[in-house]
Amino acid sequence: MTANETKKLTITAIPAFNDNYIWAISQENSRSIYVVDPGDSKVVIDYLVSHQLELAGILVTHHHPDHTGGIPALLAHSKHRLEIYGPASENINDLLNPIEKQTEITLDKLGQVVEVIQLPGHTSGHIGYLMAGELFCGDTLFSGGCGRLFEGTAQQMYHSLSLLSLLPADTRVYCAHEYTLANLTFALEVDPTNQKLIQYHHHCQQQRKNHLATIPSSIAIERNINPFLRCNTDTIKASVSQQFKSKTENPVDIFALLRQWKDNF
Repeated sequence: MTANETKKLTITAIPAFNDNYIWAISQENSRSIYVVDPGDSKVVIDYLVSHQLELAGILVTHHHPDHTGGIPALLAHSKHRLEIYGPASENINDLLNPIEKQTEITLDKLGQVVEVIQLPGHTSGHIGYLMAGELFCGDTLFSGGCGRLFEGTAQQMYHSLSLLSLLPADTRVYCAHEYTLANLTFALEVDPTNQKLIQYHHHCQQQRKNHLATIPSSIAIERNINPFLRCNTDTIKASVSQQFKSKTENPVDIFALLRQWKDNF
């Protein structure tokens, strides 16, 4: 998977609910924007009005209501037909552009080519969007963590995360929640001597202390600090083996145990 060359994108976080981020994607000198996973219509409409912007389309990663709940009101608010992309296999109302397979799409108003990546695990049909070095991965990869397995299997999620870990190191990672500090607390339990993790935890603490987002992260950062991307390392294997009093070398089994540990942490 490679990022597509294009005009520079501007990515803006629109906070929603307690910890969601709805990502607004735009370009310089354009009034058109696309939003990713608009669970709340009000904050998006307020953003459009205050910045005198026009919604061109919506990108949906999966069917959970905190990612889709705002779509009907945004459709009603729009004066023109919207591009609305999302996984065809999931029950999402108002998908005007359902995506059935790994493919490329073009955001017409921005002229931006987007690679759609199949990322089952958190849900069975979860997808991600990669454009110009920017990855929108919903609830698959979080900074320092990953999504719970609500519908998919550990093997599916491990494969999805492995795909993302192969992206270029400078790929920026835009997940849908501000879960970073909680994830890093767990990561430090699993990997307490990881100096890069310790330094990143301090950085993120300062960000939140200053009321700033910890997102975006990057693939480079996550490779170094995220235990769910490091299941094949001796450190994570040893930590999981000690926690569960059992030894396994299979990275999928390590991932499954690590996810179980986090679920009960």
